Amino acid sequence: MMDARATSGGAFCLNEDQEALAETCREFADDVLAPHAVEWDQAKHFPVDVLRKAAELGMGGIYVREESGGSGLGRLDAAVVFEALATGCPSVAAYLSIHNMVASVIDRFGSDEQRARWLPELCSMEALGSYCLTEPGAGSDAAALSTRAVRDGDHYVVNGVKQFISGAGTSDVYVVFVRTGEDGHRGISALVVENGTEGLSFGPNEHKMGWNAQPTRQVRLEDARVPVANLLGAEGDGFRFAMSGLDGGRLNIGACSLGGAQAALEATVRHLSEREAFGSALRDFQALQFRVADMATELEAARSMLWRAAAAADAKDPAATRLCAMAKRVASDTGFVVANEALQLHGGYGYLSECGIEKIVRDLRVHQILEGTNEIMRVIVSRDVLGAAR
Repeated sequence: MMDARATSGGAFCLNEDQEALAETCREFADDVLAPHAVEWDQAKHFPVDVLRKAAELGMGGIYVREESGGSGLGRLDAAVVFEALATGCPSVAAYLSIHNMVASVIDRFGSDEQRARWLPELCSMEALGSYCLTEPGAGSDAAALSTRAVRDGDHYVVNGVKQFISGAGTSDVYVVFVRTGEDGHRGISALVVENGTEGLSFGPNEHKMGWNAQPTRQVRLEDARVPVANLLGAEGDGFRFAMSGLDGGRLNIGACSLGGAQAALEATVRHLSEREAFGSALRDFQALQFRVADMATELEAARSMLWRAAAAADAKDPAATRLCAMAKRVASDTGFVVANEALQLHGGYGYLSECGIEKIVRDLRVHQILEGTNEIMRVIVSRDVLGAAR
């Protein structure tokens, strides 16, 4: 599946466990995801049964600690997992990333009681999770969110709208970032809102360019009463929780970009080997050989950068946030470019839905926007670099 291999020590080599993990996830992608990916996209079908099959392999709580029911893996392990899964369907793999963000936030910042309450079903994916940060008026500027939670006895009364929420309407557990205090990031807290809460409702499923194998809806809260016991950490901790979750989410989305592009590259190699023009296989034309070489090289470079950032996150390197932003930007830009080039090299066949390449292009396009746009990734990097210069 992959050529370069990386470890936190800097040698580009996965250990035997990581090799086996990559192989298992690629087999799952090939056997369970890829054969149905186009069908799910066209029908806008959310394959919950398939998600639960993935959970049987430990993919519902990838970096949730083992005593909480998870797999206890690291960020580099997760990068391997999500790249492999995305070769089968980037949309399904990306939803698994978001679900794992929810489980991880509860595992890292919840109390013993909260972990015991929600994590077993999240890890088995009997309960699905949604991460609710973005709002209609607060996307890149997450610290400006306006959804408000007002304490009323042993409950919070919550009012507001969350936008572009993956899994909304199907999920059972919503980690919702709300304002409990002053303006700015210090006034933000994190609440777990359960499906069925009075005052919780959802907008219609959005019509999207890609990512059609997962629902995307507004999450609406109108005088929703949420127990104070559902507060993660303390009031005012929410922004820190949200940002820590986004570092990992950016790695995962970058990995999903690489996986989708890797599948497109492999399909291109097959196409060029099988298709003939002017009496020769397309693969024998040097112009096309060079384009394939560039696609493979750019993917390899992006993968190396992503694994470097994942290793830094595992090591709790102070530079991890900057490296994750760099890696997300490079991997998502590269993934889209490689997939788009694959479509071009397929000619007219690449434009047909049944080929599957145009679906990959559509799915990967949004990766340059979500988990922080690639423009915001540049802001994060420039602030860190220029701040250090001061």
